Amino acid sequence: MLSVWFRVIRVRFLLASVIAVSVGLSLNWWQNSSLDVFDALLTFAGVMALHASVDLLNDFWDFRRGIDTKTKRTKMSGGTGVLPEGLLKPSSVYRAGIAFLILGTVIGGFFVITDGITIAIILAFAILSIYFYSTKIVDSGLGEFFVAVKGSMIVIGTFFIQFGQISIESILAGIVVGSLSSLVLFIASFPDHDADKSKGRKTLVIAVGKQNAAKLFWIFPLISYSAIIIGVATNLFPVLTLISLFGIPLMVKSGFGLRKNYDSIDNLVPYMSSTLMFGRITGALFVIGFLISI
Repeated sequence: MLSVWFRVIRVRFLLASVIAVSVGLSLNWWQNSSLDVFDALLTFAGVMALHASVDLLNDFWDFRRGIDTKTKRTKMSGGTGVLPEGLLKPSSVYRAGIAFLILGTVIGGFFVITDGITIAIILAFAILSIYFYSTKIVDSGLGEFFVAVKGSMIVIGTFFIQFGQISIESILAGIVVGSLSSLVLFIASFPDHDADKSKGRKTLVIAVGKQNAAKLFWIFPLISYSAIIIGVATNLFPVLTLISLFGIPLMVKSGFGLRKNYDSIDNLVPYMSSTLMFGRITGALFVIGFLISI
């Protein structure tokens, strides 16, 4: 049963939030030579809880709306399959999603008390976005934008909790992480195009069509890499963060693979996987770049 819960929470995708928090912590450590371990661990716990919440509620609403019963599930798309297979009750998944949302809110509330209005604004955005993500946000075509902003805010919020200020560096670092997270969501929405469209969703892929959307792939890594290069060029980031560029071969592989296979679910799976790997490796190298520059 525990393995089923790990599956519906999509544990391996939680790494995106781990990287986002790590970027905020490593940036602060490099810049200010400080680390509050208790606050760092609590930040990890709160962010992971909120991430688990959005995944659980997404699975619940996708099943409730009949989307997951129309998609072809792959290891990268189509939902977890837990509810269509009857492995858990929808009500249990919904309650778990709300429980994680409450847990994340309580932890965030602690930081509101200790760090003030800035964290309150970030937390309020997170709560509303998580609860309405699978209905209002995705239906209005803002899914990719939400994920980008969410990733950015995790970095900015983590840095603020440690240092007490929002800096240009934290905003730039947030853009790096947010764009990478959005890229993974973007390519994973190609196989779900027909099912999503039939149930009223409006992803970026649906809005512009698969063929045109495939050409937009390059925008996401371009934004991330531009932020890193600008940061280094203006001395906001250490030069060694440029090791993030080592992910370029994976990016190229994924982009050209998408262009050739955007309309074939089976053929696209390896390139969705390489896109995920690109995002994780680039984010991890970004963190390492700060750490080895201390």
